[in-house]
Amino acid sequence: MKNKMKVILKPDKNGNYITTTAIGEPYFSDFTKYSMPSWVEYCNRFGLGLAVVVKDLIDVNDKYYKKANWQKFLVGKELQIIDNSVNNICHLDTDIIISPISPNIFEFHDDNKISVISKRKNLPFSYDIALRKIAFFRNKYYDQKYPLDSALFISIDDLYKYHDLKVPKIADETCSGVYVFNVKKYSDFFEEIFYSYAHDIDTITNGGDQTHFNYHVLNNEVNFLSYKFQAIWVYEQAIKYPFLYDNPGSNLIKQCIESALLDNYFLHFAGSWHESNMWKNYNILNKDNIGLMENFASYLNQEVTGNPVGVVKP
Repeated sequence: MKNKMKVILKPDKNGNYITTTAIGEPYFSDFTKYSMPSWVEYCNRFGLGLAVVVKDLIDVNDKYYKKANWQKFLVGKELQIIDNSVNNICHLDTDIIISPISPNIFEFHDDNKISVISKRKNLPFSYDIALRKIAFFRNKYYDQKYPLDSALFISIDDLYKYHDLKVPKIADETCSGVYVFNVKKYSDFFEEIFYSYAHDIDTITNGGDQTHFNYHVLNNEVNFLSYKFQAIWVYEQAIKYPFLYDNPGSNLIKQCIESALLDNYFLHFAGSWHESNMWKNYNILNKDNIGLMENFASYLNQEVTGNPVGVVKP
């Protein structure tokens, strides 16, 4: 397993790491160009470690071999080999940009539980309207073959039934692109999930892990975090920036993404449609905009009294 995980930053005494899987040069290159700068700033701000899986953690000929998104379940065990003082891990998908005003996610985590974010419940908007807008605008602007009724709208019951699984104790669905766990308590648990399924597993997401992640995790002890820790860009675009579907320029996309980062902490460009590639922009979060966001965050911590100061004219 040597050299399969690259430690970019060592943590302070807290022993907490941000990790991701970027297996293969194209994935690692995109990560280092577009996401990693915001991650490094975040880790430095809170004294967190940063480690990246850059090679398969299991032999490709092994009967349990599965693609990279499944291999995140092996990260806890692997990181313990490299750093036996690791405490908690926050595992993120590579296509996430972290806002410069984000608080420390580990301060909201319970070591005795797995911290996750629902992608259906307690959202700051209607889940159904978000899905309707996604389907409608993709059909209108991206491809008329995009169906207006599809698995995008699948119910919780049908989602698990499709995979021959029972609905878990907590009847919900989280996005497995962000979760936090204590290494000593849950590394074995996640490793067992990985080795419970063979390489040819068939899923609604073309061999993806998410439904099985949910089945096992939501039958365990769970701590739900705010949607802000995994704001999903396709939702954000559909609800707040639907004009971006109509062939916008890169500068407008940049401005809308930065606006979303002012409202949220972690912005996840999950999915495989056109919206999900919008994170690949060198100019998002340049020095001036980071400073503006940090100043705004400081302003939010200032007390305001509402005392009249007279007429203020533009």
